[in-house]
Amino acid sequence: MPLTNPWLSGPAPEARLPRPELEERILNLLSSQNMCVLATTGPDGPLATPVRYFHLDFALLVTAAPNSPKMRNLAADPRVSIGVFAPLVGQASSRGAQVFGRARVLTEDDPQFAHYWPAYRWQADHVERGRSLDEPQGGPLVVVDAERIVYTEHWLRRKGYAPRQFWKRREPAPSAG
Repeated sequence: MPLTNPWLSGPAPEARLPRPELEERILNLLSSQNMCVLATTGPDGPLATPVRYFHLDFALLVTAAPNSPKMRNLAADPRVSIGVFAPLVGQASSRGAQVFGRARVLTEDDPQFAHYWPAYRWQADHVERGRSLDEPQGGPLVVVDAERIVYTEHWLRRKGYAPRQFWKRREPAPSAG
């Protein structure tokens, strides 16, 4: 029987992508999708919630009602896992990322809010709901700076790279002094 994608058969390569190429692929995925599954943990156990996201570099941004189950969970334990994935039509198109980090909940009076808020495109929500664009939506804004990412793309096998790649945030260099 002929194979549509013969490079998918056999053992997967193990080669690692150079960091700049991996980062480019991750950012492409984050920029080309707008839904993720945010996984939190609370007193009743794990909670995986599909939510719309925006991103600013390797930080994912979501909003939520202040008293929602996910916000209660984040207050108790800020560790999260976020799944972002492209539509799957077969193994060759398999592409996604597992993002791990700690959520920070920013309100409008937080100094970092102004840095992240412009990346969150609230205007679409307002138009959908018939709200005035003269009245910007406020927070809270949940920011998850990626600490590590497991990126999967089976198409990488065609070029001899492992379909699963690993990214870890670089720690800032210690300051002299």
